[in-house]
Amino acid sequence: MRRHTARAAMPLSVLALLAVGGCGGEQAAGGGSRPEGTTQARARAVAEAWHGSRAARAWTKGYHPLDDVVQLPDGAFHTDADKRAYATENFVLDTALPAAPARTGRVKWSHGGSLTLPLTGAREAYDSVARGGNDGPHLTVTDARLGETTLLTSRGPATVPAWLFTIEGYDTPLKRVALGPSRPPAPPIRPAAKAPSDELWPLARLVDVYRDGRSLTVLAQRGACDEGPAVGVLETDDSVVLSASITGHKGGVCTSEMLGVPKTVTLKRPLGDRILLDAFTGRPLTSPSGG
Repeated sequence: MRRHTARAAMPLSVLALLAVGGCGGEQAAGGGSRPEGTTQARARAVAEAWHGSRAARAWTKGYHPLDDVVQLPDGAFHTDADKRAYATENFVLDTALPAAPARTGRVKWSHGGSLTLPLTGAREAYDSVARGGNDGPHLTVTDARLGETTLLTSRGPATVPAWLFTIEGYDTPLKRVALGPSRPPAPPIRPAAKAPSDELWPLARLVDVYRDGRSLTVLAQRGACDEGPAVGVLETDDSVVLSASITGHKGGVCTSEMLGVPKTVTLKRPLGDRILLDAFTGRPLTSPSGG
């Protein structure tokens, strides 16, 4: 369900790198290399642009998952065949899918507050995880019902409606969140350039935020002959800006594809409700599944 992206020039608008002053509470985070030179200036520019902006205010009022919106059964998966079936999204439906009992559902944050959003139907939720259809191994869904689950969002932990799909051979269901995310606001800053460079490259996606809130993993990218990616971290009071770069080059014949590499960084303090931003695009990083 998670795919790597290939290296290609991206049709993005030009932005001169801005050398702006530091934001309140700025600090270099542990576990990631500190941005330098124009890369640091870009990270600061992104943080400054979001600080107190209309986009930031809109972001804090929405529902934006930081966890994967698909949660696997306990102990998944028992066999290599089941692992292959899930990886290829190969499911068989052996039950009738129920109609949604309502048109809307509520996000309920653990610290208080809620938001009502359109409820995803069982068919749409099932189709989002069962896009396969080959003759290989498959997982059989024997029941489906609407329930709840918890996940981390940009506003902290929340309880949300979820479709619970019982899978043959597993004691607990596969859960698919039954709400789509809020529409993200237009970022208050343009991308850094028309195309990436080794000094600044967009991150592919957010992979995971650890439960302590201080460690998070992103999918960075590297070429076949690179030494690997580096991810710099710039923390402010209301944002965390990640700057991805590609380090070193090896000699010899190289292919042109980009490879995804998980990189974990550690923050000085928990992410909390601070906005997690990509320095190149100027956009927030959220759940890979998109809700």
